[in-house]
Amino acid sequence: MHVDSFDSSLIEQIEMRMIRNSPFEVRQNLDKNDPEFKSLANSIREHGLLQPILIRPIQHGFELVAGYRRFEACKTLRWRFIQSKICDISDKQAYEIQISENIQRKALNPIEEAEAFKKYVDDFGWGGINELAQKINKSGEYISHRMQLLRLDSEARQQIIHKSISTSHGMELLGFSPQEQPEILRQIVKENLTIKQVRKIRAEKKDAIQNDQKIKPWKLAKKSTLVLKIALTKMDSLVDEAKKIPDEKTRNQMISYFMDTRYKIHDMIDTSLKVQKQKLRSAN
Repeated sequence: MHVDSFDSSLIEQIEMRMIRNSPFEVRQNLDKNDPEFKSLANSIREHGLLQPILIRPIQHGFELVAGYRRFEACKTLRWRFIQSKICDISDKQAYEIQISENIQRKALNPIEEAEAFKKYVDDFGWGGINELAQKINKSGEYISHRMQLLRLDSEARQQIIHKSISTSHGMELLGFSPQEQPEILRQIVKENLTIKQVRKIRAEKKDAIQNDQKIKPWKLAKKSTLVLKIALTKMDSLVDEAKKIPDEKTRNQMISYFMDTRYKIHDMIDTSLKVQKQKLRSAN
């Protein structure tokens, strides 16, 4: 969405104190000591404001829609009035213009872009994403991928902001568990890993997990053998107690019952040991 797309607009000199910053401003910080900002201020001092800022009328004044850096540069020059293009537009249109302007100028880092897209979705819903994508000349997939970066922890986000890792590295990190991500991040930064190398690490970890899953039945069989041996020991103890029953008929019945159960447990132990051997052979 370009500023010039609004036909019903006026261009006037507006007193700067009447203009408020927008609540939809997508830029997180503006460093006035930045050489680019100082160069902009010097250019405006020498040549004037070549392009008016865009504002919209609000109660008791105006709200800045586009031209935040130009507006701040003029404030440092202590201008009283600033040439402004006045348009009557909605919140949604104002936010779309701000996102579009900053992305076209490449003024936002990937995390700022992601946060801007998230705010847009939070405020206006997912329904307008495809429309927004067209207006900023990006795909819906681009917006979706940027927003996924917000799933990374704060350290990974900072590494992206400072360009220690790329957005592609960030997307690859999401393929690891939250517990694994900090260690993989350190490895990426320390060893300057490529995307291909990170994918190889993830594949190796996936194979290791699958191997663990293959071994699980063998471990379960081993555990079941131990449980059965404990049961056998307890059954022997019950047989000893049954021998103390005074009534002969009852005593013999109980001993017979416990001995039958004991034999069954022995058979189960034999079966469990066979399963262990089979799983061990298949694992090798």
